[in-house]
Amino acid sequence: MNTTNAPTARRSFLAGAAATLAAVPFSGFLSSAAQAAEPVRSSKGQSRFQTLRQIDAGDPNVGYAEAGPADGAPVILLHGWPYDIHTYVDVAPILAAAGHRVIVPYLRGYGSTRFLAAGAPRNGQQAAVALDIIALMDALKIQRATIAGCDWGARTACILAALWPERFDALVSVSGYLIGNPKVNAMPQSPAAEFAWWYQSYFATERGREGYEKDRAAFARFIWRQASPQWQFDDATFARSAAAFDNPDHVAVVIHNYRWRIGLVQGEARFDALEARLAEAPRIALPTITLEGDANGAPHPDPAAYAAKFAGPYQHRALRGGIGHNLPQEAPADFARAVLDVASL
Repeated sequence: MNTTNAPTARRSFLAGAAATLAAVPFSGFLSSAAQAAEPVRSSKGQSRFQTLRQIDAGDPNVGYAEAGPADGAPVILLHGWPYDIHTYVDVAPILAAAGHRVIVPYLRGYGSTRFLAAGAPRNGQQAAVALDIIALMDALKIQRATIAGCDWGARTACILAALWPERFDALVSVSGYLIGNPKVNAMPQSPAAEFAWWYQSYFATERGREGYEKDRAAFARFIWRQASPQWQFDDATFARSAAAFDNPDHVAVVIHNYRWRIGLVQGEARFDALEARLAEAPRIALPTITLEGDANGAPHPDPAAYAAKFAGPYQHRALRGGIGHNLPQEAPADFARAVLDVASL
């Protein structure tokens, strides 16, 4: 396992990325089909994805942003909670400039993603979220891709890499190996660990569900500050992502996710076989880079605890400079560099 602590390299790569973007105009590296989702600069100076696309993919109709050439090597970037696709708004142009087709979907319960069936369970269990991405790849006719994620997105990316390695070229995961096991998670932990997961205990109660429903934006802002205590995001940056939590299924999916994780609610029987495989904590053989920031205030494992779960070419990169939990948005050049490097480990 290699560890990189490189603020100087990060600054150099930022400068290089900026030069690349300046030298290659967006219109040059985005196909006409993808230009609608090109990240643009708003009047307040905040990047945003200009236009979303929608496509039926398994249980939901998925909203997603796309950048880069239509024939580029695909990269799929997955966000977490309580975040949204803008976790990658500054990563996507770097990867697109390097020739990749970049797909950034809203997970179920976020943004413009909607369940196709009114009566479908608002299920947030890990296997269901992962299968949404396989269905999205099928709908977009993407046979293979590099998969990368943060938070829920990192867990999903690890699941995809473990269970469907034939569909993926490489993996980038913030905070490493995050595949869960509800039976294990249901066991009591140390007081410090229980404290770190306070919101999971809160969501286990009806009071918690009502509280999150009542003011999900304020809740999310609090989590952002806890998870990334040194990230100086402004109101416009937060509001841009908070809009994704207005999804009518958001609260139900989030609450189910956290209750399912600790065995308080059931998942769907159709996912039982996949969950049984995941409960065995399968190793991942794909080339993998894991990342961790030095100011991550959210619960996360020590890199030494998961290094052995990666059986293929593997590297861990530790980022310094006050980088918190939402690493791709706080350190986009470092994250993009990992995606560009991982296939050549």
